[in-house]
Amino acid sequence: MTVTLYQNDIPDGLSFGSVVAVDTESMGLNWDRDRICVIQLSSGDGNAHLVQLQRGKYDAPNLKKLFADPKVVKLFHFARADLAAIGRYLGVIPQPVYCTKIASLIARTFTDRHGLKDIARDLIAVDLSKEQQTSDWGSGTLTQDQLNYAASDVLYLHRLKDKLDDMLTREGRRELALNTMACLPARAALDIGGWENIDIFAHSPFRRGA
Repeated sequence: MTVTLYQNDIPDGLSFGSVVAVDTESMGLNWDRDRICVIQLSSGDGNAHLVQLQRGKYDAPNLKKLFADPKVVKLFHFARADLAAIGRYLGVIPQPVYCTKIASLIARTFTDRHGLKDIARDLIAVDLSKEQQTSDWGSGTLTQDQLNYAASDVLYLHRLKDKLDDMLTREGRRELALNTMACLPARAALDIGGWENIDIFAHSPFRRGA
C-alpha cells in the first residue's frame, strides 16, 4: 500500500479510472461550523491519495473536475455526509454516486450492522481500526496513524461494491438500490440548504413523528 499526501488539490493528470472511492475527514458534522480537512481517493488498486485542505483553500480545480465528471462513479460509504461536506466547501456535489451503506441496507436486510467496519468484516474479512476517527483532522501535520486510517476508509470500497452488487443482483434489488443512490446528490443539497432534519416526504414534514 502506498499513501500519497497532497496539499489542497490532486495534481494534473492523475486518473482514477471509471470508479473512484472517496471519503472525507472533517472537524465535525455541522457543515456551517466544522470545515472539511481531508479528502481521500483510491482507484481500488491498493493505493490511496489524500488531499489535505488548508482552511479557506477550497479552490481545488482538479478535484472539482473529477467530482463533476459524469463518466466517473464516485464510490462512498455513507455518501450523504461526504456529499454535503464536499458540496458545502468545494461548491460541487459529486455525481454519479454509489453508496456501500445504502447497498448494504437494501441487500443485507438480515442484519442491522451496516457501518463500514461491519461490512468490511462481514463481506471481505478485513478488520478496520476506527481509533483515529475522532482525532484532530485540522492539524497542520497529520500523523502516520491518521494517514493510514484515512487511507483504509477508501482502500476496500471497490471490493465491497463488488460483493454488494452480487447480493443486490441475487435478491433482485439492484435497480432499487441504484435508483435510491441517484437521489443522494439532491439529498445532500437539501442538507446543505437547511432541510437536514426534515423528512420532506412525510405528510406533515414540519411536525416530528407525523
